[in-house]
Formats: sequence, structure tokens, C-alpha cells
Amino acid sequence: MEDNSNKQPSRRRFIRQTALTGTGIILAKPLHLLAETGYSELVSPNIKSRGYAGTDVQGKLTPWAFERRAIGDNDILIEIKYSGICHSDIHTIKGHWGEQQYPQVPGHEVAGIVTATGKNVTQFKVGDKAGVGCMVSSCMKCDSCKNGEEHHCETTGMVGTYGTPEASSPTGITQGGYSNNIVVTEHFAIKIPADIDLSYAAPLLCAGITTYSPLIKAKFKKDDKIGVVGIGGLGHMAIKLAVSKGAEVYAFTTSDSKRADILSFGAKEAIVVKNTADLKPWFGKLNYMISTVPYAYDMSNYISCVKPYGSFTQVGQPINGELTINNFNMIFNRVNFNGSLIGGIPETQEIMDYCAANKIYPKIQIIKAEEINSAWDRVVNKEARYRYVIDASTI
Repeated sequence: MEDNSNKQPSRRRFIRQTALTGTGIILAKPLHLLAETGYSELVSPNIKSRGYAGTDVQGKLTPWAFERRAIGDNDILIEIKYSGICHSDIHTIKGHWGEQQYPQVPGHEVAGIVTATGKNVTQFKVGDKAGVGCMVSSCMKCDSCKNGEEHHCETTGMVGTYGTPEASSPTGITQGGYSNNIVVTEHFAIKIPADIDLSYAAPLLCAGITTYSPLIKAKFKKDDKIGVVGIGGLGHMAIKLAVSKGAEVYAFTTSDSKRADILSFGAKEAIVVKNTADLKPWFGKLNYMISTVPYAYDMSNYISCVKPYGSFTQVGQPINGELTINNFNMIFNRVNFNGSLIGGIPETQEIMDYCAANKIYPKIQIIKAEEINSAWDRVVNKEARYRYVIDASTI
């Protein structure tokens, strides 16, 4: 009779490995169990993921299986439920902002459920709602990082949620939210309140914070006249947020078809701009103006709509960041021009909590993953109404 005594340990290991693999490594308790019992060598430490990736500047996304880093002591694993589509995704994958590494999974409006935590994690537990915005790391040592402005990290710079070189990523770069899961350091995860649906929470992580941050810093007063230029994913949130803070909002758009929606968002007036003549009646009338237009445009006359010594903030980022401003206009209108980059983690948490408490929700259209490419085309053609959100269960 064959002696099987020496084969039992290896058989047991095989059975354990098979069982753990079959139940899926995204489950929280098995992951903790592996770490505690020393079985981690039996399964790949990396997290299996699937998503939609761009492979070149043509910008057509296709399904892609890849791996994310193993869950570290300070990390959480999020099962993605919804991921918003931002115009930044399109600009990035198409190389509008510089040369890219492919394959690359875009997406930085990520909302889902925590399914595993590292041993040092204290702010999240399995089952919590959590989100990831436009960044996933920074040095955490410079003055900006210490003061809650991680997006302005002064040493390494912020690590973007996708397309940024990252040594810990098996693909060499960060991969974003058009996928079924994501691993992130807990500091860079946002707590999503129980009383806001994940599909509404997702767009707040970019469209929301990108407009909220400069609006708050503008320190406008109740009944101040605020102008919003470009009424898309960001612009419609700017209207809602400014109105919620007591502003009298005037929306400037080139799409007459958006007029009714603009008024429903709370704006006092929708100004449809066909040429410069449509702007001249507004010169010097507004206390503050924010533009979300993501392409180069004739902005000098819009800037002139602000009162002398008021401010105009450009948050839309055109190809290569290039904008043209007529300095003759600027020296006569006396308006202060500035830009703004998303917001830090504390401020992002602030807008999430604020919108949940005040029921300020983006207007969204939920799509399947197979519709991403057509949705991108509609975003470019100004047909989105007003934020496409991918149902990650279809990836």
C-alpha cells in the first residue's frame, strides 16, 4: 500500500488554495485570515481587476484584465459600484495633456463598498461606503500636504488616480475607476454618508470638488451675482452649489437646449451666447465668475463681465493648458484671473458631507460599460445631461 503520510501537507495546501481562490480574494475575512495564518504564499498577493482601458491616442476603450497591488497595512480595497465620466478622462487618454503610457484605465469619480482593510486602517471597516477622487497619494510631509492640500504636494506632486507612474502598481502606473475594484491608502479615500446614493456620490469626487473649492475660496456673500460659464458636468454642479450658498446665479452657455435645465438647477437667468454682442450687456455686472469650459475659447470678454477687482476662475483645462487672454481687456477691466485644481482631502470630504446633508445631487445618466465610447463622443459633442455614470457591475 502506498504511504501517503508525507503527501498530506501538500494536499492540504492545495485544497486550501483552491478553496480560497474559488471564493475570491476580494473578500475581507479571507484576506485577514490569510495574513493571520501564514497562508498568503498560497495565492497571488496582487488583486485581480478588470476594467476598460485606452490603448492609444485614438481614445477607444476596450476591456482589459490587469492586477492591482496587494492590500498594504494602510490600504483599503473598494468594490467599485459606480464611476463617473469626466472630460479629463478623454483629454488624458487622447494625449491632450501630454504623452501617456498605455494600457490605461481612466476614471477618478469612484464610489463603492469597502471589502477589505489593512491591519492599520482605522477610518474604514468592511461594508462602509467609500470613494476615490482625483488623487491616491502624495508625500504627506510638505506644508501643503500637512495642511490638507495634498493636491498641491510640494515634493513628489500628487499621484493621480490614473496614468501616474507608481512603483507599487503592477502595471507601472496608477489605474483608475472604470474598473471593478481599486486599492487605495485610507487617507486618500472619502467616507460616503449612508444617506446619499453611490451613483450621486461619484461625480462629487471631481465635478463637485473642482467647483466647490474655488467657490468657497471666493468668499462671496448672500445675493452676490455669480456667473457660471459652460454648463456641463462641472458647470451644473457650480450652479447648484452657488445657489445653495445664497448666490444669485447667471449661467452662460452656447447651447440653447440647456436653458430649461439651467433654470431648474436654480439659476436666475440663462444667457445663451452666440457672439460677443451677447456678453457686452453683462460687462462689469458680476461679483465673481467661474468657467468650466474644457477647451480654448474667447474668454477675455467673459472675464469682462466681472466687476472691477472681482475674480474670474478657470477650472476647465484645455488642450495643453493653453488659453488666450487679451491683455488690453485685462488692464481695463481690472479683473483678477486665476485657476484652480480640485481640492484637498479634507475639502473633498467637506463637499461630500455637505451635499449629502443638503440633498444636492448631480443630474446623472447611468450607462453600461459597453456604452463608454459612445458616451465619450456625446460628452465631446456637449450632449451629456449632465454626468454619465458607469454602472461598474456591467464591466
